[in-house]
Amino acid sequence: MVSIRQWANNLTVTPEHIDYLINLMLEREIPMTSRDLAFELVGRQLETEAVALREHYRSARIYNPAEVYEIGQRVIFPALKFATATVEDVREGHNPSYGPFKVISVQFDSDQSRREFAMDLIAPHKLSQEDQESEPLPGTNEFQAEEVIAQFGEDIIEQLEQHLLESDDLVYVARQWFPRELILPVNEGHLNLVEAVLEMAEGKPLTTQDILDQIGGISNSPMSLQVFSLNYVLKDDDRFDEVGPAGTVLWYLVRREPESVRQIPAPLRYTAIDYDRSGLTPEMVSLELEIADELSQLNLKPTEKLTEATFTLIYPHRRAGTLPLNLQTRQIFPTARRAPRIYVTLIDAQDGEEYVGWVVHREHYVYGLNEFYLKHKVPMGGYVKVRQSDEPGKVLLVLPEHRPRSEYVRLIVPKGDQWVFDDHKRPIGVEFDDLMLIGVDDLTGLDQSIQLLHQQRKTLVGIIKMLIPALGKLTPQATVHAKTLYAAVNVIRRCPPGPLLATLNANPDFENVGGHYWRLAES
Repeated sequence: MVSIRQWANNLTVTPEHIDYLINLMLEREIPMTSRDLAFELVGRQLETEAVALREHYRSARIYNPAEVYEIGQRVIFPALKFATATVEDVREGHNPSYGPFKVISVQFDSDQSRREFAMDLIAPHKLSQEDQESEPLPGTNEFQAEEVIAQFGEDIIEQLEQHLLESDDLVYVARQWFPRELILPVNEGHLNLVEAVLEMAEGKPLTTQDILDQIGGISNSPMSLQVFSLNYVLKDDDRFDEVGPAGTVLWYLVRREPESVRQIPAPLRYTAIDYDRSGLTPEMVSLELEIADELSQLNLKPTEKLTEATFTLIYPHRRAGTLPLNLQTRQIFPTARRAPRIYVTLIDAQDGEEYVGWVVHREHYVYGLNEFYLKHKVPMGGYVKVRQSDEPGKVLLVLPEHRPRSEYVRLIVPKGDQWVFDDHKRPIGVEFDDLMLIGVDDLTGLDQSIQLLHQQRKTLVGIIKMLIPALGKLTPQATVHAKTLYAAVNVIRRCPPGPLLATLNANPDFENVGGHYWRLAES
C-alpha cells in the first residue's frame, strides 16, 4: 500500500490536470484560490487512480489452483502482490502426488514474463482452502484529498502554481485564478468612480468589495467574479496600489502614499561596498549578528517564530522615522507575496495612540515612526520593541521599562568636514545600548557637514580615520568600540557592520587592541 507521503511526492502536475482545472472554473464561473485548485486536482487524481484500478481488475479472477481457467482469461495472483496475468496456454499436469490436474501458462502484465501454475487441482492445497475472494484489491488509497492537502498542500500548491503561470488562458490576481475569457469588462467610468471613492476614504485603504458596494458594482454577476475582475484591472492602473497583507486585498491611491514609502529615504540609501567576508573573524560575525543590521549578508533563517522583537535605533532610521526589517523584526510584520508596500497600523503600547505605518519589505524598513520617536525622545542607541497584536494588520510599539534619568551622551559637534565628540548629560527615558548612544544638538550644522563630506566623496577608510581620533578622545585609552564606530559611521553614510569590520581588519592603519576596540595604528 502506498503511503500518503509517497503518493504526494510522486504526484506530477500534467497538462491534462491544468485543462481539467480550467474547465472546472469555466463551469463554475467563479475565481478559485491555489489551495482550492490543488484540492480539486488531488481529488481528481485519486478518483482517476481508483477508476483505473477498477478497470485493471475488471473481469479478472482471483487465482485458485482448484479452479478452471480458459485461454485468454485474466487472473489475479494475491500471493504475488496482486499481479495480473493472462492465460496463454493449458496443458495436462503430471505429478503422481497430486493426482490429475492441469497446468496453465500465463503472461504477466507488468513485465511480460511467463510462468506456469496448476489448475483444476483435486488434491488439497493451501491456496485452495484460503478465502482469497474476500481480500481487498490493492492500490486503493486509504486517504482522502483533505488529508493530502493538510499534510503536503504547500508543496503541491508550489508545483501547481508553476504550471498555472505558464498557461496563457489563466489570470492570477490576489492568489486567485480565473479564465481570461470570462473576466468582466471594467471601463474608465468604473475606474474614475473607484478613484473618487478612495479619495473620500481620507487615507484609509479599502477592500475591493467595499469599493464595489460604494460604486454600485460593475455588473450583475456574482460578487466574487466582480471582485476578481476589478482587482485584475486595478493592479495594472498606475493610480492604484494594492497594500494589503497576504490573504487580504486592500487598495490605496498612489498619490496619497508618503514619498518615503514610494522612494527610499535619503538616510537609508546604501551604496554597496565591496568587501571580502572571509576577512571577518568568528568574533566579528558574532558582533554582526548582535547588531542585527537589516542590510547584513547573513543568509540566515529564523529558528523559531517570534511574537516580539527588539531593535537598536541608529541615526538613519531615527532621522527617516523608520525601523529596520531585520531577521527578528520582519517576523512581527505582515507579509505579502507581490505587494511591495503594506499598510499597517502602529500602536503606542504606552497610551494607545495609533500611527499609520508602511511595511516596505523589499527595502527592509517600516515607515511611520517619526511622531513616536519624537514623543518619547528615543535617542540613537535606544531600544524599541515591536510586538504582534491580536488584531491583523496592527503592531504594538513598546519601550522597555526604564526610569528616566540623566546620562552621558556622545554629542556630535560638526566643524566643517571634521567632527568633535563631547560628553554631555542629557535626560534619557528609554533603555539604550551605551556603546551606540549618540546625540546631536545642531541638526542644521550636522546636515551641512554631511553634505560637505559627501561632496568630498570621502571613502569608508577616510571616514573611519576621521572618527576614531575624535571618538577616542572620550576614553583614556583613545580606543573606540566597533559598535560605537558603526553607529557614528552611519550618521555620515549608510553602512552595515560587515564592510566596516572587514575594513578595520584588512587595513594596516587600524589596530585592534583587544575585544572589539580599535585605534589608529602608530606610524
